[in-house]
Amino acid sequence: MKDFARSDLARECGCDTDTEGVRLRRSEAGGCEILRVQLRTPEAAERIGKPMGCYVTVDCGNILMLDEVERERVCCALAVEIREMAERMSESRISSGFSVLVVGLGNSEITPDAIGPETVRNLSVTRHLRQSDHALLSAVGSCEISALLPGVFGKTGLEAVELVRGAVSAVSPDLVIAVDALAARSAERLATTVQLSDTGIQPGSGIGNRRRALTAETVGVPVMALGVPTVIDSSTLVYDALRRGGCDTAREELRAALEAGKGYFVSPKEIDLLVRAAGALLADTLEKAFSLPGSPF
Repeated sequence: MKDFARSDLARECGCDTDTEGVRLRRSEAGGCEILRVQLRTPEAAERIGKPMGCYVTVDCGNILMLDEVERERVCCALAVEIREMAERMSESRISSGFSVLVVGLGNSEITPDAIGPETVRNLSVTRHLRQSDHALLSAVGSCEISALLPGVFGKTGLEAVELVRGAVSAVSPDLVIAVDALAARSAERLATTVQLSDTGIQPGSGIGNRRRALTAETVGVPVMALGVPTVIDSSTLVYDALRRGGCDTAREELRAALEAGKGYFVSPKEIDLLVRAAGALLADTLEKAFSLPGSPF
């Protein structure tokens, strides 16, 4: 029944211990538990069901319930991880000459899918400052940040990758950061976990609506994926509940019933508040990650 364990989080896909081709590193910062998963071989990637690369999950607690001090600690911990991965992927140091394009994937009209648009809505972009006066960019203490909301294929008729590729051609960023809502297996991870990876992203993969991937190969520059889980596949939820209750989950009748229920997704009742809080947190974190030494961020 492995196919019912649908999750975008690498840590929920069998990455519990070091195995052949999989390296784990655990740490703690700012009150957050951090797990780094490195998939090093094609065999390990196939076994886990994720592309080869590095996946960092930061467990920060319920984002909506963080007080001001806790939120600042989480922002700092996340910003360090994003900055380190950004410099490694781009092979460049963060400076006033560094350029990053933040892409908010998802549908702003569907609340659980609005993490990307909500992040961009809260983000302070700075590219226009360089266009007018480069000194202004250094004065605000940030590198060059631009943003794009590609919308959804059903409304634009354009794949996100096509719009991002056009923006990359115009902006020439050192790095693209694609922000999206994710699917989790465990309800405890909804709006409590942030994942970043250096493997790019396939828009809509969390809900089984796969579009063309955003990767270095498809857009021309490295693509970091950044996301927060907001939904659980209903079949996964039911399957796990039955398994915990001692039901024989290997039965073919149960498998057929669960297969028939695929396509439904569950989110918390307060998802609107969670998405707003997560979007604001990710925006503040990105601003901090790409700030310059001595800036107020």
